[in-house]
Amino acid sequence: MSLKTFFLKKMLASKMKGVPQAEQDKIFNLIEKNPDLFQKIGGEVQEKMQREGKDQMAAAMEVMAKYKDQLQGLM
Repeated sequence: MSLKTFFLKKMLASKMKGVPQAEQDKIFNLIEKNPDLFQKIGGEVQEKMQREGKDQMAAAMEVMAKYKDQLQGLM
């Protein structure tokens, strides 16, 4: 595991308090399969939040819809 992946996992774990560990593990496994995709998604979410003033959930849903096929391919 790279240092970047380690820190990403720690940051996500802090944001996912209350999410069952099994679900957290599934998410971490998806991220490990294609970390570049998730970094790209995160960047686009941040950009939408800053440029368009959207809240995090709305921005994330919009960006995730854009990458729907790639995300389904990882599952």
